[in-house]
Amino acid sequence: MATIKDVAAKVGVSVATVSNALNGKPNVGTAVRRKVLRAAKALGYRPHRAAQAMRTGRTRAIGLVLPDLTNPFFPQLAQTVENKARKLGLLVCLIDSQDSAAGEADGLTLLAQHGVDGIIWCPVGPRIPRPIHTLGRPVVLIDRPRPGFAVVHSNNLMGGQLLARYALRQGHRRVGLLSGPRSVESAQQRRNGFVSAHPERIEIAWEVRMGFDGILPPEACAALLDRRGATLLVAGNDLIAINALRFLTQHDVQVPDDVSIVGFDDISWARIVSPRLTTIAQPLVAIGTRAVELLEERLSGAAIASRATVFDVTLVERESVKSI
Repeated sequence: MATIKDVAAKVGVSVATVSNALNGKPNVGTAVRRKVLRAAKALGYRPHRAAQAMRTGRTRAIGLVLPDLTNPFFPQLAQTVENKARKLGLLVCLIDSQDSAAGEADGLTLLAQHGVDGIIWCPVGPRIPRPIHTLGRPVVLIDRPRPGFAVVHSNNLMGGQLLARYALRQGHRRVGLLSGPRSVESAQQRRNGFVSAHPERIEIAWEVRMGFDGILPPEACAALLDRRGATLLVAGNDLIAINALRFLTQHDVQVPDDVSIVGFDDISWARIVSPRLTTIAQPLVAIGTRAVELLEERLSGAAIASRATVFDVTLVERESVKSI
């Protein structure tokens, strides 16, 4: 196996220069860095992370803390984060909070005990868990903003507004809302974006708040069967929409002939249910990639220029909505 000395000999520079180049230190010129990287690749050099951690105090491991891996949105997000991190030579340690504050706190504590260099975190609720205050490591939030933290997320307000304009174009004036949890800011923004876009033209027939896990509470089931004249159901995320679609089908209510449904997220399931789900697509690759880049900047000692990075969303029209 090639060593750092082999790379240095091939390029004709010192071992220290090779180490600085491989670790992204700013005191190496661009041309030299490229030569070092090419030589390392040609020789098949792989850094010994344990020895590197002893020498530098950095493990090159980061934590990724997500609320609920049973929701397809989060595994897709995790895949993007892991792919980008691996390209940067970072190992990702994944924690599933199981949608509980206790699970989140335990996971954060475990990551600190294992010496991760930084954490990408999608919070379960509005409160900041105690381990975050004592962590002493860079933290970048994803999807759900909190004061004082750098965050990467979609423009959820824009998504709600796009759905409202789409509803009007399709002739829907009376709508039922299966909104996400009030405690999650992204859910609130989606809901508010829809409701405030055209209040004079769209009437909210009913609204039920529920979890992003998509499990329909009794009041949601009752509203879906009654509908109270609603021709369109607007769900807080795709998982809610898909569960609503399944429930309606079981009760002989046809989508979109009897009632239309839209979701939010564009998870992979949205493309395989029948009818395929009209939804708002979040740019997950861009979000996950940027979160890793921001954390890497922090780990390298760079200041983050902006506290919030917000990506636009797009409407994806499929077959779950009928024009009336």
